[in-house]
Amino acid sequence: MGHGGSKSIGISGCCGGEKRKISERVVLRVNSKDNIHSSGEEEGEDKNVIGRKMESTLKPLRDGESVLDLSPRSTVSGGVEDVYGEDRATEDQLVTPWTFSVASGYSLLRDPQYNKGLAFTEKERDAHYLRGLLPPTVSTQPLQEKKLMNSIRQYQVPLQKYTAMMDLQERNERLFYKLLIDNVEELLPVVYTPTVGEACQKYGSIFRRPQGLYISLKEKGKILEVLKNWPEKSIQVIVVTDGERILGLGDLGCQGMGIPVGKLALYTALGGVRPSACLPVTIDVGTNNEKLLNDEFYIGLRQKRATGQEYYALLHEFMTAVKQNYGEKVLVQFEDFANHNAFELLAKYGTTHLVFNDDIQGTASVVLAGVVAALKLIGGTLPEHTFLFLGAGEAGTGIAELIALEMSKQTKAPIEESRKKIWLVDSKGLIVSSRKNSLQHFKKPWAHEHEPVNSLLEAVKVIKPTVLIGSSGVGKTFTKEVIEAMTSNNDKPLILALSNPTSQSECTAEEAYQWSEGRAIFASGSPFDPVEYKGKLYASGQANNAYIFPGFGLGLVISGAIRVHDDMLLAASEALAKQVSEENYKNGLIYPPFSNIRKISANIAANVAAKAYELGLATRLPRPQNLVKYAESCMYTPVYRNYRISSTSFEKKTSVIREEIAKIKKDVAAGDEEKGKRGSIVHRPEKMSDIRQYYKQILHQDVSQFKASSKE
Repeated sequence: MGHGGSKSIGISGCCGGEKRKISERVVLRVNSKDNIHSSGEEEGEDKNVIGRKMESTLKPLRDGESVLDLSPRSTVSGGVEDVYGEDRATEDQLVTPWTFSVASGYSLLRDPQYNKGLAFTEKERDAHYLRGLLPPTVSTQPLQEKKLMNSIRQYQVPLQKYTAMMDLQERNERLFYKLLIDNVEELLPVVYTPTVGEACQKYGSIFRRPQGLYISLKEKGKILEVLKNWPEKSIQVIVVTDGERILGLGDLGCQGMGIPVGKLALYTALGGVRPSACLPVTIDVGTNNEKLLNDEFYIGLRQKRATGQEYYALLHEFMTAVKQNYGEKVLVQFEDFANHNAFELLAKYGTTHLVFNDDIQGTASVVLAGVVAALKLIGGTLPEHTFLFLGAGEAGTGIAELIALEMSKQTKAPIEESRKKIWLVDSKGLIVSSRKNSLQHFKKPWAHEHEPVNSLLEAVKVIKPTVLIGSSGVGKTFTKEVIEAMTSNNDKPLILALSNPTSQSECTAEEAYQWSEGRAIFASGSPFDPVEYKGKLYASGQANNAYIFPGFGLGLVISGAIRVHDDMLLAASEALAKQVSEENYKNGLIYPPFSNIRKISANIAANVAAKAYELGLATRLPRPQNLVKYAESCMYTPVYRNYRISSTSFEKKTSVIREEIAKIKKDVAAGDEEKGKRGSIVHRPEKMSDIRQYYKQILHQDVSQFKASSKE
């Protein structure tokens, strides 16, 4: 719904426009800024239950404030309304003539959103002035896809494949996503980790044209204007980074833009969010990377990083401008911020904005799903296992917290008790209570009573974990001695080497299987090829965030959620774990294949949306009866559209309508109520939406004909 200050309240329904019965009682609350929130409860549910839902360690940082409190702090009016249902990205979605016109001729071939290359039909070439601008042959999208995959496979260097894919995205958007969806297992490592890490390191050298918004200290005080420079106005998902902690590669400054671009490509390909609804953003406050500062091709600010008040003031201006320009329901995903800023930003804006940190929350959700799925292979229940982490940053503590939340949910015990089953090792050794005064705030909940332990190997020997998780960003730290110690304590040790890219992985799949004598259940952050050991082939899983965040974001979008709650992360993990089949288990896999990722994302989206409705955080009403089918119907599909052929009668009709609208505006401006009543409008068209409605009614017959001709 819109947030533009109109006194009438519109509630947008499902994609298909079908009316559905719902079981919730819904209350709409409008605060002084005209922002609309919803709260609801399932019939028969105790009203106090929702308020007792578990929340993470961020709550103390928010002075006890809960996500469910819907804090009015930093709340601003503004935003956009999806007037024409552009979310409805089904295969037969049509570009309605009153929304916008597609360019013709040479400019059409240069527009990646509509360009089809050689796939323009003979009629389209005539109608859109393309004769002579293309070779005479007419191709098809499948043939174009086959040709491009053959070309990409010729490259031996992964960065060349990445560059080829980015070039394709910049000239033919639909073909790019068709290629990525149909070949996801082959191309995912190309457009995202591990190749995207190298791309970010060399971003200045391979930079061709901007793919997102660059907001630097130079734009301070003008960020709202900068957002309005972006050509798309209906934004649903923003991925933003400040480039300080790119994967395991450190501070890459402005060149971290490759991460938001790559993440949003996956939001579309894997989660079905429209490309035009996605906005990549880099916040450039400088870099402390001396190599980049001295690089003549570096594209960012050449200064040391701004910190403290200057840094947080710029971020606050950005967050305020985002809500003012795009409304309450735009998802802002924080990506690759350094630990000291990541937790602070998530805590500060979690109760006032729809925010999500993939490094803290997304990683946690995908790892929890893998652990839950692995229980079928290693036995026992989640609370019966002991966890040891190498790495106590935002990823490690985020995973640990979500595992503890799930334990508490299962045992009904306080979360403090569940945390005692989880141990963390950082650069100074095991985190214990004697170190508590010197620890950062996000590490303190994990400081348990124990003698100091200085090394990971010693920690494995004394803690005797059943699950070993690496999130350190330091490669080769799961040594042979560590793996052997894990194997001596467990029949089937669960080993997760999560750090990216491949060079930073704590160990390889081959090392894990060989050193454990084939007994380990192994998964990693970056992909590894199958390993043969003693005549048996072992296929390892990939604990990739791409399993979670596309479906998670889609669930927030389709429900119109206005906040992210920890229970939504648990719902996403639950949905992912259920997608692992018996055949996957037989092959030792704890994650489903990426070939089914669109189906997986739809199920995750449905689970997340259901939890949003349960918590009273959803605004898209009524609630659809079948959320899985609803999610699938909302997914963007990249097949080519047939463009409408111009007709004289249609052009005449639109000309008449323009004249009618001009008369309505004139009558309304003059205050003539009777003349202001046009067509089936039964009240004065004081708002532009009424004029659009009238426009649509007059065009109804022609649009019906248009739809029929577009499905030729």
